[in-house]
Amino acid sequence: MDSAPTPYAEADVERYLPEPSGSLRSPFERDRARIVHSAALRRLAAKTQVVGPSTDDFIRNRLTHTLEVAQVGRDLASALGCDSDLVEAACLAHDLGHPPFGHNGERALDAAAQDIGGFEGNAQTLRVLTRLEAKTLDGDGHSLGLNLTRAALDAATKYPWPVQDAPPPQGHHADGLPRAVRKFGVYADDATVFTWMRAGRDDGRTCVEAQVMDFADDVAYSVHDVEDAVVAGRIDLSALGDRARRDEIWATARSWYAPDLGSDAAEAAFARLSRHPAWPRTAYDGSRPTLAGLKNLTSGLINRFCQSVQAAAEQAGLSGSVARYAGDVPIPAETRAEITVLKGIAAHLVMKADDRVSVLAAQRELLAELVEAYWRRAPAVLDHAFQGDFEAADDDAGRLRVVIDQVASLTDPSAVHAHARLLDPGP
Repeated sequence: MDSAPTPYAEADVERYLPEPSGSLRSPFERDRARIVHSAALRRLAAKTQVVGPSTDDFIRNRLTHTLEVAQVGRDLASALGCDSDLVEAACLAHDLGHPPFGHNGERALDAAAQDIGGFEGNAQTLRVLTRLEAKTLDGDGHSLGLNLTRAALDAATKYPWPVQDAPPPQGHHADGLPRAVRKFGVYADDATVFTWMRAGRDDGRTCVEAQVMDFADDVAYSVHDVEDAVVAGRIDLSALGDRARRDEIWATARSWYAPDLGSDAAEAAFARLSRHPAWPRTAYDGSRPTLAGLKNLTSGLINRFCQSVQAAAEQAGLSGSVARYAGDVPIPAETRAEITVLKGIAAHLVMKADDRVSVLAAQRELLAELVEAYWRRAPAVLDHAFQGDFEAADDDAGRLRVVIDQVASLTDPSAVHAHARLLDPGP
């Protein structure tokens, strides 16, 4: 059995199915490697982050976003005294459950699964890690997913509660869609492994490694959405000098992300950001000097946010070796405001210019029709692994969950292809 690295207890590195290890790697290094080599991670390359992954070579997809979150999370973990391998594993895993078409697809599958407990990308992530990704089987031949350590599963769980305990949705996602799906981390039929993972915790508190992962996710998309929009010609950071225009942006930031963010606080945050040495003073033109300047701004802002948290952690005495529930990540109010300002700029100048309404509606319709088509023709048209799950299910609720699993596993292009194959097979 793996030995527990300090300051982790033996229970933290336990796996649901005990397994021998002759590896010289730590338990969390092995967890990270299992995620890196998973099919679920590879599929993220063809799943939407904000816009479709095939729209532009520069635009981030969900895999590139995940890799950036992992880099930010690993560096921050090292600075805070968390286990870097564990946090990196959580960052690599955090979006594995996202369906095709991003949060729009999540909304469609949640509607299709209302009678069986809904659909949520984070709950689906736990399902991928503990059931759907083929790596480990129990004595009866049932899949246990990647059989990660207890601490790794917990670190990858942003919302450690079931749907009945979830708060109502509010605000918007990073892609501009209103939050319509309640955020939770486990479906009812995955409660056994969830209870094992959360042994000794029934308070809904996230572990410190999950907090680092969540902050890294927030930092990565707030900065990179702006970077993408600048390169796409949708945002000119040097042309935000008009106060009335900025007030409109701050109103969007309040509506979408932070209801308590006042205009004065937003203005102060913007002033701090715009004083950064790399903040552009002229419009981006695609030249190497402006591209270099933009990349320097991106890295500078990420460093700024992470260093502010590191300083706050040191002031709070959160340093050295920090594990599981030994502390919480302190995020200064000024840092939260600055991140929200960046989100607001992208939201107001990109997402609210919503010529995508008809496209989003068509995506949801495609997935709803795809669920229905798979359901009518299952198990024959399911992927072979899901055929076995369908046949082993005890009732229609279990069988429908398998169909939802099948659709959620698809990439954006493969969902379109499956829809054409099942609903418009041709002559």
